Amino acid sequence: MDIIVCMKRVPDSAAKITVAGDAKSIEQDGVDHVISPYDEIAVEKALQLKEAHGGTVTVVCLGVAAATKEIRQALAMGADQAVHLKDAGGNRGPLEIAQALAGVIKGRACDLLLFGKQSIDADNGAVGVMVARLLDLPVVSLVAQLDVADGRATVHRQSEVGTEVIEVTLPAAFTVQRGLAEPRYPKIKGIMQAKKKPLEEIDAPAPAGTMALDKLEPPAAREGGRIVGEGKDAVGELVRLLSQEAKVLS
Repeated sequence: MDIIVCMKRVPDSAAKITVAGDAKSIEQDGVDHVISPYDEIAVEKALQLKEAHGGTVTVVCLGVAAATKEIRQALAMGADQAVHLKDAGGNRGPLEIAQALAGVIKGRACDLLLFGKQSIDADNGAVGVMVARLLDLPVVSLVAQLDVADGRATVHRQSEVGTEVIEVTLPAAFTVQRGLAEPRYPKIKGIMQAKKKPLEEIDAPAPAGTMALDKLEPPAAREGGRIVGEGKDAVGELVRLLSQEAKVLS
């Protein structure tokens, strides 16, 4: 079974993010980067399927040159090989990202194509579905359970009405969410082996269009809370404030 996982390098969610002087990017000094957490879950699930059924796991990453660190982490976890689509860092919308990824995946052996349901920086949640459409693959999103047998995948996904169980003929694409797998920590042996695993580097094609970023700014500081009274005597004033100031009641 040949599995391809698309992953993205993102700022660590634990990092303190500040807006850079150009007001169009974040300050990079002192900010660690990681594999986007949902993508890391996808990598882990791919490794589990490989261990159960055999085959290969290939990770594909569209990112700046420094993304090699995160790619090597996926290789240290157990992926067999990687493709680095080197991007100078230009602003790409979800479609341009999907087109670049689909271009490098097309023609490669692939029974399962896995994505995180969204990256934790852009939060678009669109790229995986777009890549599947460009490759003419069936796709199931928000997958919380994934089992494979006899050329078919059985998945459980969350929906507005509960849990759906869907059976799909492979090859197919899936976007995954928390609960599917718990990512492993790379072992020393894996870290050493990752240095020798194949890492194909390809210059990403220039996007057909670019997404213009006008301005970044931090969220407004929260105002302090107010005590409007105690007990039932405060109900009238509370309702008035919620209606006239907060405007959450009509």
